[in-house]
Amino acid sequence: MTGLLTLLSLATACGGPVASAPRLDPGVSPTPQKSAAVIDYPPFIGVLVDGEEHWCTASVVDSPKGNIVVTAAHCVYEEEGTEPRKISFAPGFSGQGKGKQPYGAWKVRSVQVDDRWQEQEDDPYDFAFLTLEPDSQGREVQEVVGAAGLDWESEPQRQVTVIGYPEPDHNPDNRPVTCTTDSRIDKDLPGMLQMRCAGFWNGTSGSPWLTDYRGPDKPGKLIGVLSGGDTDAESTAALFGAPARALYQRALKS
Repeated sequence: MTGLLTLLSLATACGGPVASAPRLDPGVSPTPQKSAAVIDYPPFIGVLVDGEEHWCTASVVDSPKGNIVVTAAHCVYEEEGTEPRKISFAPGFSGQGKGKQPYGAWKVRSVQVDDRWQEQEDDPYDFAFLTLEPDSQGREVQEVVGAAGLDWESEPQRQVTVIGYPEPDHNPDNRPVTCTTDSRIDKDLPGMLQMRCAGFWNGTSGSPWLTDYRGPDKPGKLIGVLSGGDTDAESTAALFGAPARALYQRALKS
């Protein structure tokens, strides 16, 4: 396994979810939100788990073998000399306490983190692609829960839907929250996107930033994953491009 786990997720926007997410009609662009709302879990999005502990958000992305998920690098990076952990991905996770894993958990076989993140923890490379083992029935995760597409050439200014799992202290039912709003260039961090939407506490690191999301059966395309945030109401993500695509290619071969 390349890289190793740091369990500290970066805090981003605050303000708890207070309403259910609106349903979207085909062909209608959602009105930008100012705070996150609880959503019925999309099966292809879940959490990283190690036994009874869970942290960070991850999501399945389309791949030829159907066995790749993406999250933030700081969620899975292991510093040299640290004992590796047994990471699994639990899609559709929800429920109080230990929560429920309605689709089971897929063991992580390998973790791909950009060398520039390992050397300098450089924000524009805070993403990681994980290759999963088949489940006990020999199925790959994508055939069970679906996947989002990938966009390596997106413009930074887009309407995005961001979906993630806040930590249990702010989210005792372990339900995902969602926010559809506009992304913009982060002027303080070249190569990074920024959005303003409250409700993304610790645990939402790794949340997918999706364009044209219209529901679990129409997930759209992923252009980045949530990395961190400087203020209570701001979250950031590295915009996917050539470096992310190269890392994805490495994951396909692992």
